[in-house]
Amino acid sequence: MDRHTDVAAAVESTADSLVSVLDAARLAQTPAVPPAQLRVLMIVSANRQTNMSRLAETLEVVPSSASRLCDRLEATGLLRRVPDPRDRREVRLMLTPAARRLLDQLRESRRKALGEVLGRMDAAAQQELVRALEAFAEAAHRDAGQGAGQDRRTA
Repeated sequence: MDRHTDVAAAVESTADSLVSVLDAARLAQTPAVPPAQLRVLMIVSANRQTNMSRLAETLEVVPSSASRLCDRLEATGLLRRVPDPRDRREVRLMLTPAARRLLDQLRESRRKALGEVLGRMDAAAQQELVRALEAFAEAAHRDAGQGAGQDRRTA
């Protein structure tokens, strides 16, 4: 194996550990929100101008799949669809106060869970981890968008 393959295997293994910590925090959340629906909430939270077509594009799914996810979130009181004031033919997606509370609680829960793990590392290792993650994020964003939207999945 070459060095890049070995590093990739180590990163994959470590990412699995990170996902486990984050998933445990998500599963402890009440009410429990499925990952696909949670992703919708996070996308809408990050962009107040999200409409159905932008959501489908971001999720890389067909519009009907995005609409079904929104139907479920609307039924649970976490999402609202409102006419876009600039173009009444468009529907803008908005989080409800309950969704904002849920996302805030989830962020707090995830940070607490991560903090517990990080607390078992010495300060130098924590700083090294932050530098490595920042370098990884920069490299990942450098090629962002390549191959995006090649196929549309259903959710």
